[in-house]
Amino acid sequence: MKKEFEILVIGELNVDLILNNIQTYPRIGAEILAQNMELTLGSSSAIFASNICVLDTRVAFCGKIGQDSFGNLVLDTLNKRGVNTKWIISSKDYATGASIILNYANDRAIITYPGAMEHLSCDDISDEALQSARHIHISSVFLQPAIKNCLKNLLLRAKKFGLTTSVDPQWDPKENWDINLKEILPLIDVFLPNESEILAFTRETVVIRALKKLAPYGNYIVAKLGEKGSAGIFDNKLIEMPGFKNNKLIDAIGAGDSFNAGFIKGFIQNKSPEECLKLGNLMGAINTIAPGGTGAFTSLENVKQVAKQKFNYNLSL
Repeated sequence: MKKEFEILVIGELNVDLILNNIQTYPRIGAEILAQNMELTLGSSSAIFASNICVLDTRVAFCGKIGQDSFGNLVLDTLNKRGVNTKWIISSKDYATGASIILNYANDRAIITYPGAMEHLSCDDISDEALQSARHIHISSVFLQPAIKNCLKNLLLRAKKFGLTTSVDPQWDPKENWDINLKEILPLIDVFLPNESEILAFTRETVVIRALKKLAPYGNYIVAKLGEKGSAGIFDNKLIEMPGFKNNKLIDAIGAGDSFNAGFIKGFIQNKSPEECLKLGNLMGAINTIAPGGTGAFTSLENVKQVAKQKFNYNLSL
């Protein structure tokens, strides 16, 4: 039976206030200047949803925002990108979350006000929503304590309805890394940490050792390595995939989320692990040609054009 959606995204929603062209780092008691500012759709989950929707994918979102101007920006942007927002809850009790991002080319510093996002719970995710999709993608569990605490049960519910699953844990601001991976990895079809996160989870210093440490418990274990590309273990087979080089990088905000979009697009199309890693690397590189996490993903035709002209890759989805 054909599902209404290919992917249901469950995650945090906020706006990003991005400050660019900063010459130095902030100091207490001193003031520095940014030469450029943007207010845009933020959050790992929303960037993923928006960009994979551009890749010709039917997507719905379940999250929580406030009844305010930032919440309106989130809804308007997702709707314009084709993401179905019928399961996004607008709360009168909490404000929409926001992140202030100090952008330094390949790196950044972020301050986040969680707001409504940290009040999304598993009780807000209906069976109807889960049954509408083939796959669920969950992101930023450490920013959503109610979701983190019921993550195992949420994944079990998804599996009961026959969904495949992916999780991008994102950074733990408290640096406790208190998720029982041995318990939940068997329920996750694709686990998508970046290099820093997988090293923190495993207390290893080398990515390959970290991947091998998690391999006995999971299915697709992937490590995003930025401009170096990516690596993964699938059925105990290690695959390393070099990245696509962008010599005119604008910023890397959202590149990991765009990697997720490419990888999961390949995964739900039953592409090989090698193809999924390559698609992930390509989308992460395309992300860096424009500011913000969604700026490079204006249309599928444009993405295909950029893939061919900048990265000599004929994209077929």
